[in-house]
Amino acid sequence: MIRKKVKYIVMLCFMACLTLNCNAQQKVEGSAMNNSEQYNIKIIIGDTTLTATLIDNPATRDFISLLPLDLQLDDYAGTEKVSYLPKKLSTKHAPSGFDPSVGDITYYAPWGNLAIFYKDFGYAKGLINLGKLDNGIEVMNTPKSLKVRIELIK
Repeated sequence: MIRKKVKYIVMLCFMACLTLNCNAQQKVEGSAMNNSEQYNIKIIIGDTTLTATLIDNPATRDFISLLPLDLQLDDYAGTEKVSYLPKKLSTKHAPSGFDPSVGDITYYAPWGNLAIFYKDFGYAKGLINLGKLDNGIEVMNTPKSLKVRIELIK
């Protein structure tokens, strides 16, 4: 009888510890998410200025460190505008791929290029999400190349 009670008490203590640990972990993860920084950029195309919100990850921080950037965005597969960057971005903690949608700003790690999607696309291995255009995606929907300047909004 005493053995059963001891086992029961040990089991309750173990479950209480697990619960406390889970709650502490959720608070840490929640606060980390709340403190994660967002970056705002502008993409200048002639007389048109688009804005975008970038998420906080190692690839994005590398990208931000390159700004301001003057690039030529070339059309790729009638779906996205792409341009090689001056250096490869970090892929630390990056997922194996990403499923982009209209307006997503991404980094394609295997080629080292920036890709802005103006049409929906399926999952692509090696694609890292950087953020999303806030407005003006229709400017990208052209087969022509676009000369752009990308700047951080302070």
